[in-house]
Amino acid sequence: MAALRSLLLAIAMVILTIPYSLLALACRGFAPLTRYRIITSWSRAVVFCARWICGVRWRVIGRENIPQAPSVVLSKHQSAWETMAFQLIFPPQAYVLKRELLRVPFFGWGLAMLPNIAIDRASGREALEQVTAIGKVRLAAGFWVVIYPEGTRVPVGEKKRFKQGGAVLARAAGTAVVPVAHNAGEFWPRNAFVKHPGEIIVSVGPPIATAGLSAQEINARAERWIDAEMHRLFPHHFKSAGPERAVSA
Repeated sequence: MAALRSLLLAIAMVILTIPYSLLALACRGFAPLTRYRIITSWSRAVVFCARWICGVRWRVIGRENIPQAPSVVLSKHQSAWETMAFQLIFPPQAYVLKRELLRVPFFGWGLAMLPNIAIDRASGREALEQVTAIGKVRLAAGFWVVIYPEGTRVPVGEKKRFKQGGAVLARAAGTAVVPVAHNAGEFWPRNAFVKHPGEIIVSVGPPIATAGLSAQEINARAERWIDAEMHRLFPHHFKSAGPERAVSA
């Protein structure tokens, strides 16, 4: 049944994506915020379909922690779900993403019309400078910036070293960092066709003020909170973890 429901969701996504990509191209001359609101209604539709077709529900803990001012979100990245659902949870936002995604037919056309920050991940220092320069412009224009510090989707129960791009941007722009933990990979697994019914929990942490902190300190605070929250909310992810993976208080 889960496979059948996932097939229906895939069909719904194809049906939605083609006309939305053409709509995105038609929005080229609109103001950035207007263009954003029109195009990202695709994400809202997909999240809605995932809920009613596949039973992928969700709830947010810590919504009161979302600041009024544009900030940098540093989040776990387990699936494609959060890239869409965050547009329902946070104010208008720009994503740091790999440039190759803009070349994907239809889907990439929509991404190209949004205020995202597309980088060549192999360019190292140049990519970091690009994230910082463009990210400051996006924040000044009222857009939040969402960055996945692990750099890629990571399977449930695993983690990768946090990269410092988001922390560098937040420090340079003088904005807060908002850490986010979630378990989307349990129900919308990485690179998996079948989606499973259940409730995704998105936990938004207290904003981290960046004034007076180095990028390393900002990154370390965000990583500590995310790791601790993942262990607190989803201990079943780590049943096989050894002592070296324990998170100190």
